[in-house]
Amino acid sequence: MSIKKSSIDIAGKKLTVETGVLAKQSSGAVTVRYGDTLVLCTANSASEPKDGINFFPLQVEYREKFYGAGKIPGGYFKREARPSEKEILSARLTDRPIRPLFPKDFKCETQVIINLLSSDQENPGDILGTLGASIALMISDIPWNGPIASLRLGFIDGKTIVNPTFEELEKSTLDLVMTGTSDSIIMMEAESKEISEEDLLTVVQYGHEVIKDLIDFQIDFIKDIAKEKRVVETDEIEKELITFIKPKVTKELKIIFKDSPDKRRTLISKLKESISNDVKDKFSDLDSDQLKKYIKNSISFIDDSFKNEIRRLLSEDNVRSDGRNLDEIRPISMNQNIIPRSHGSALFTRGQTQSLGVVTLGTKSDEQFIDDLEQDFKKTYMLHYNFPPFSVGEVGRMMGVSRREVGHGNLAERALRYVLPSHKDFPYTVRIVSEILESNGSSSMATICSGSLALMNAGVPIKSHVAGISVGLIQNKNKSVTFIDILGSEDHYGDMDFKIAGTKEGITAIQVDLKISGLSIDLIKETLDKAKIGRLHILELMNNEIQNPNENLSIHAPKIEQIQVDPSKIGAIIGPSGKTIKAIQSDYECDVEIDDSGIVIISSKNQQNNTKAKNIIESIIRDPEVGMIFEGEVKRIMNFGAFIEFSPGREALCHISELAYQRTNKVEDVLNIGDKVKVKIINVDDMKRIDVSLKALEKPPEGWVEPPKKDKKKNQNFGNRRKPNFNK
Repeated sequence: MSIKKSSIDIAGKKLTVETGVLAKQSSGAVTVRYGDTLVLCTANSASEPKDGINFFPLQVEYREKFYGAGKIPGGYFKREARPSEKEILSARLTDRPIRPLFPKDFKCETQVIINLLSSDQENPGDILGTLGASIALMISDIPWNGPIASLRLGFIDGKTIVNPTFEELEKSTLDLVMTGTSDSIIMMEAESKEISEEDLLTVVQYGHEVIKDLIDFQIDFIKDIAKEKRVVETDEIEKELITFIKPKVTKELKIIFKDSPDKRRTLISKLKESISNDVKDKFSDLDSDQLKKYIKNSISFIDDSFKNEIRRLLSEDNVRSDGRNLDEIRPISMNQNIIPRSHGSALFTRGQTQSLGVVTLGTKSDEQFIDDLEQDFKKTYMLHYNFPPFSVGEVGRMMGVSRREVGHGNLAERALRYVLPSHKDFPYTVRIVSEILESNGSSSMATICSGSLALMNAGVPIKSHVAGISVGLIQNKNKSVTFIDILGSEDHYGDMDFKIAGTKEGITAIQVDLKISGLSIDLIKETLDKAKIGRLHILELMNNEIQNPNENLSIHAPKIEQIQVDPSKIGAIIGPSGKTIKAIQSDYECDVEIDDSGIVIISSKNQQNNTKAKNIIESIIRDPEVGMIFEGEVKRIMNFGAFIEFSPGREALCHISELAYQRTNKVEDVLNIGDKVKVKIINVDDMKRIDVSLKALEKPPEGWVEPPKKDKKKNQNFGNRRKPNFNK
């Protein structure tokens, strides 16, 4: 292949595409560079279809190479291992828009691999991967109806920002990844800070104009280098087979659709079994391979007929399989405190979809460390989504977290992130787990609702509730029908799953999955309007269940105290070789964590221990003043008095004359080493030496006259007092 290189200006930066240098044995291979971020994208496909499958076997992989940021991976093995959640999510950003554009009958195993070779810590590589995948597929022999282009869009002070840097994203109220063709939008994934539907549409329209430029750029780039596309053989059902099975299938489907939706799966299974037996009897003279093909095709015909009937009822009759109106939401129920020992829990049920949201509050030690290519960081908030096979009444292997679970969990996590308090205001690590106990459509949106309810139940001071709703679409010929709160069958047989989450004030997250070539701006507007009505309805019900976070945290949650101290006092709290802080943690069974800004976080299972540890730390950082009262421990006894530790490593002298109003002959007559006593500070000299009194806390005897003070300089015993080290 000849070398070809071309560039285009996007948002004031040069984007460069090159092919013919790397991975030349791939069917299609390109590099895409934006700034110093560089990705290599390859596309390859098996030469023959895979036998025995009724789906398109597409695999998209996104991998980050740590050398691209001058880093060595963490962990024991020091090499890139299984894909991280970020890599999985980045792969899905490419998978979802390219998948609908492959021919329906194409069944050859196909793999798109995106390697992030260089990261400039400024420009993300995920959107470059989608662009590169599009070009790699276009120049390959793999049949595909592209091109597409992808952008990241921000929204700062009412202005749309194309491909914002990481720094700009921090200021943005929107983080939208959008992919489209020259005439429509094919995928959107967004997190936002309550952006309005109107502002979102403005951003989408602006971004689409830039996408058109990238489409034109690709078309020009592939001229003279694109390979001839393979011919896809259509797998048509034999006419004699259709003639034989169609009357019975049509008749039985009419009966099935008159029955309840709950029974349809069973009835369809029985119909498939019956038709298969009929085919075996009718075409018994065929050889075994041909007979297997006939049976397979007859089952496919039943599936297609069932799908077509659902789509026809929706698009022509506006009838849904469960009898609802197009804009009607299924019955909703909610319950709290489902799990006795959890810190917060809530059950959200919408129709046959049920999510159990459970909140666990942890300490700083529970933060998740992320070894990331761009920047290592710690997560104090996470949401995990679990989809067990029993949720759909099936038996399946549980082999770890699927990509679907990662994707749905991330969507819900992003939807709720904006309403959470800052870690400074609420110094807990927050984990939400969504257990999908039943699923018949929109389980990710149910997760958002159960998570929001569980947060309030746990007493997490969130700003407001967040609710999620999905919008479906059927396109037949020139007619488009949208409907809200989609069922599993409507998702499976429909053309769109447009998920939207938000508060009363605006949108917080979006995810769009399509099976068609794209959406027009008008159709997006219609979808957003319908979703808003549905979202507000659900929010009203959620507020009726619980409107404000519980005032008190669960008794089972860890107790956290937070203190702001002068950073110069951090050393005193830690002590030499960590002696002081270790002693506090050991004595009071707590964790003490200090950051460089002087924020001290104390956590334990016992509030009393927290309070004691807090008092100790406050005593360490507090400058002693005359009149201050504290409780300390007798550490040393001399003939002239006792030294009392009032904070770790800090001592004060209680002179023998200050032990009691009556004459004291021996210090041991009043105090012993280890005694805990309350004393009052009566003097702090220029050298920060502290004198305290035990008797000052007692009422003087009747007729008591204070004796004249002796000159301390003449007191030889006192002069021998060892100066305590206040800097320990």
